[in-house]
Amino acid sequence: SLAQLNLNLGIVSNINRVKQLAEALKTNRSVQSLFLHGSPLTDAGLALLNPALSIHPSLVALDLGDCMLGDEGINLICGLLPPDGAKSGLKELTLSANPGVTSKGWGRLAIAVAHSSQLRVLNLDYNPLGDQVAGMLAVAVASSRTLEVLDLEGTGLTNQSAQTLLDMVENYPTALRTLILAENNISPELQQQISDLLSEGEEEEETEAREVTAREKNPWICQNNSSSQMVLMTSGLGDSLLAETEM
Repeated sequence: SLAQLNLNLGIVSNINRVKQLAEALKTNRSVQSLFLHGSPLTDAGLALLNPALSIHPSLVALDLGDCMLGDEGINLICGLLPPDGAKSGLKELTLSANPGVTSKGWGRLAIAVAHSSQLRVLNLDYNPLGDQVAGMLAVAVASSRTLEVLDLEGTGLTNQSAQTLLDMVENYPTALRTLILAENNISPELQQQISDLLSEGEEEEETEAREVTAREKNPWICQNNSSSQMVLMTSGLGDSLLAETEM
C-alpha cells in the first residue's frame, strides 16, 4: 500500500543501492511518487533504474533533481512521457539542478513534453537553460494539452525569453496556469503581464465550469438569447410541452 517513497538527499548513494531500488520497483505495484532529489545517480544509475520505472503500473510523480544527469539520462526520461496517451506516463516531473544536460538534451525533452498527453507539472529550476532552450519550451507548452505548471526559476532567462513566453500565453490556447520566472534577468513588468494573463485564463475556466455545472443541475432550462427562455416540461406519461416565456 506504499504510495510515496522519499529517498532524497543522497540515500541512493552508490551503484549497489541503485540496483536494490531497481529490484524493489520491479515487484512493487503501489508507489505513485518517487523522490530521489540529491542522489548521485548519473546517467549510468538511471539506466539501471529505467527498466523498472518504464513498466511500473502506478508511478506518476518522479523527482530526479540534482542527480548529476546528462543528455543520455534525459533521453531515458523522455521514454517515461509516452506520446498521446499510448500508455500511462508521468504527470509530475522534477529535473532541477542538473547542469550537465546540454541544449540538445533539453530540446529532446521539449519535444517529448509537446507530445505527452499526461504531464501536468514540470520543474526545471536552477538549470542553465538560457533563452534558446526557453524558446523550445514555449513551443512545447503551446503544444501540450495538459501542462499546468512550469518552474523556470533561476535558469538564466532574459526579457527575450519572457517576451516569447508572453506572446505564447497571449496568442495561443494553453493549459498553463503557473509559470515561475523568479531569479532571472526579467523585468518585473513582463513577469506581471504574464501572471495577469494566466490569471485571466484561470478565471475564465472557472466561470465556464460553473456554467456547465449549472446546466447539468438544470438540464430542462436552455437559454437561447438574452430575451427569452425555453423550458421543456415532460409529464410522466411521455407527453411533452414546450413553452416559451418572454423575460
